[in-house]
Amino acid sequence: MTTLLAKKDAIATVAVKDLAKARAFYENILGLEPVDGEEESVRTYRTGSSSLLVYESAYAGTNQATSVTWPLGDDLDAVIRDLKAKGVTFERYDMPGAKHDGDVHDFGKVRVAWFKDPDGNIFNLGNF
Repeated sequence: MTTLLAKKDAIATVAVKDLAKARAFYENILGLEPVDGEEESVRTYRTGSSSLLVYESAYAGTNQATSVTWPLGDDLDAVIRDLKAKGVTFERYDMPGAKHDGDVHDFGKVRVAWFKDPDGNIFNLGNF
């Protein structure tokens, strides 16, 4: 039996320590545009046909796993170049089966890169 959730879109959610400071990264570096009006401690951004909810929390940056993934297809390298030009530093992880090609972890057909927001939330870009 399928639940109603199976037919509904989900929203990625990321905690930040200070929403006002985080806005500079999300809006100026990532180029995301707010969906609705200004809220004191929550901001929703459009990202493709989905959304990213950013909110203030004392627990910001404590997740040690990927929070958000962007499937970029053939645009992966161009997006990496753009973000690097804006000062984003990419992470390098030692992973079984991965070869490092600059900032990209190359698994053969799948190529991915990770970076963090100012609070330490981990984001992933992939060629899928």
